[in-house]
Amino acid sequence: MKTPQETDAGWFGRSVPRVEDDRLLRGQGRFVDDIRIPGALEAAFLRSPQAHARITRIDVTAARAVPGVHAVLTAADTTSLKPVVNEAELRVPRGLVETVDPLVRKLPYPVLADGKVTFVGQPIALVVADNRYIAEDALELIEVDYEPLPVLVDPDRALQPGAPLIEESWGDNLALEAHTRVGDPDTAFSGAAAVIEEEFYSHRYVPSPMETRAIQAAPGAYDGRMTVWSSSQTPHRLRDHIADSLGLPTNDVHVLAVDVGGGFGQKGIIYVEEVLIPYAAKILDAPVLWREDRNENLVAASHAREQVHRISLAADADGTLLGLRDDFIVNFGATTMTGLVVPYNSVIHLLGPYRVPNVDIHVRAALTNTAPTSPYRGAGRPEAVFAMERALDRLARKLNMDPAELRARNLIRPDEMPYRTGLHDRAGLPQEYDSGDFPALLRTAIDMIDLPAIRLRQAELERAGGDHRLGVGFAVYLEATGLGPFETARASVRPDGRVRLALGTPSQGQGHRTVFAQIAADAIGVPMEAIEVIGGNTDAIPHGVGTIASRALVTAGNATNMAGKQLRQRIIDAAAKFFSLPADEMSFEKGVVRHTNSGAEVTLHELIAGGYELSETAYFRPPGFTFSSGCSAVVVDVNTSTGWRHSATASATRRTSSPASSRSTSRPSVNSSR
Repeated sequence: MKTPQETDAGWFGRSVPRVEDDRLLRGQGRFVDDIRIPGALEAAFLRSPQAHARITRIDVTAARAVPGVHAVLTAADTTSLKPVVNEAELRVPRGLVETVDPLVRKLPYPVLADGKVTFVGQPIALVVADNRYIAEDALELIEVDYEPLPVLVDPDRALQPGAPLIEESWGDNLALEAHTRVGDPDTAFSGAAAVIEEEFYSHRYVPSPMETRAIQAAPGAYDGRMTVWSSSQTPHRLRDHIADSLGLPTNDVHVLAVDVGGGFGQKGIIYVEEVLIPYAAKILDAPVLWREDRNENLVAASHAREQVHRISLAADADGTLLGLRDDFIVNFGATTMTGLVVPYNSVIHLLGPYRVPNVDIHVRAALTNTAPTSPYRGAGRPEAVFAMERALDRLARKLNMDPAELRARNLIRPDEMPYRTGLHDRAGLPQEYDSGDFPALLRTAIDMIDLPAIRLRQAELERAGGDHRLGVGFAVYLEATGLGPFETARASVRPDGRVRLALGTPSQGQGHRTVFAQIAADAIGVPMEAIEVIGGNTDAIPHGVGTIASRALVTAGNATNMAGKQLRQRIIDAAAKFFSLPADEMSFEKGVVRHTNSGAEVTLHELIAGGYELSETAYFRPPGFTFSSGCSAVVVDVNTSTGWRHSATASATRRTSSPASSRSTSRPSVNSSR
């Protein structure tokens, strides 16, 4: 008998109302700030107003004397805490060590500034009080004397000889460097009919989620365990880091990523605040809550994007790409949070869906006196796509060729899949595009905006002269998804017969409770409404990586499918024992197991009551990356004298497929605005 997943009537892919929305829309969400523990204290941080300075004096005497203040901590009070290092993000895969041999420097980040500050917003002191108001008042009484130092904000200048040093022990500000080549770019450029060279700058962004960072820690009253509620995207990594910092066994720390109001990558790393709040709770033996205000989020949480690309493209006379060179710089800010993650993600997405046989890419990252940077919404891919697509537009202009036609001539065709670029991916393996129809995406976008009609209209406007301008732009991209090394799913039948699915991937609004319930329902053979999805609870599942890098559906989705199928078989085997009949005579649908010959039935509730354990845990380890892709077209109609404009966008996207399946779908959409 076919399982629901093997029929066309499965849950996955069906349009259903999101399970989580009703509760959230009614204001019944449970964010960190909603969790009120009796007797909880509140924390506030004193942050540096200086971008670069030595601290010559700190006096916290008056702050400690404020009624209601329980602790004022400086670097001198936190010597037992190791500086924060995001080890998972800074790790270099063996394959990249062997092929690219990058320079990746680690700069341990002190939990509180010790003798020196390197950016505006760096925490210097922590006050814990009865409430936030008292804590903020106490902050104003802390006296700090600074000796200003030269300030660097330009990553280009930071890498020049003689630049002021952010970390004196290094002798320079070079935090990272990687260089990779494919083919013979020198020969390609020397023999090209057309070469363009341009510089493109991606400015700095602040992810600024609706819910700022927040953490609450409570030492256990009866079992001694530390319970931490956090808005983290990686709760298992946070659990391990807190345990290591506080000298606790891993099992003595319980982290829950409850409802999270957006993350976008900013909450995917470990911050010093996430160590200091549990530490304060431990030494005070009381719950401690800290939630970041908006000003703190803008200056002290991680920033993103800032890159400068100096890119060159070479092509023959008909527009066929021959080679690419790119020498680009990434501004890391005041420390090294994630190493290769963003810079190398830019490297491996720079070629995009285009056939480029000869490549030379050089990337460097600089320390500056700006807020530290980390992954944000694509983590280096948007910056690379911007540089490549703008370079293609410049090349099309030089060749007097329609930009759409230039792209069409160089897009990788479906019959070339799987396609190897010659680069090595983030795991250190040869980069291989597993699937995609990039030419079809471009054709769809061209048809949706009616490009021939636009070109005719542009010609009419040019002949007429005046202030009316009409422009059109294209961008075709792809994205490597399904980052490893693994993800976990545990499917268990509860005593009431419902199925609880626990995942290592918390949700920040992506709809996990809906999508993963659909996958589990198909794999197990129960109605979707019988599935309860739990993410971000380190007690519900022992190991996990998290919701970062566009990985959750591929990794946790496959783990869910595996655990669900295993649980389905366990249920059938348990029913066979229950009836003392062969398992191949059992069928399981809609939560009921039937003996196909006699019609005898047993429910999941009855099996659990009969002492059968119905639980399965699966780990999915992706063999490589899988790719999603899309094409965007934008038409802008502008009157240059009045500024009035009408713009329309069209996009065609291909949803990500798992490595086990190469099926893809195109879903075009058009949006217009005035």
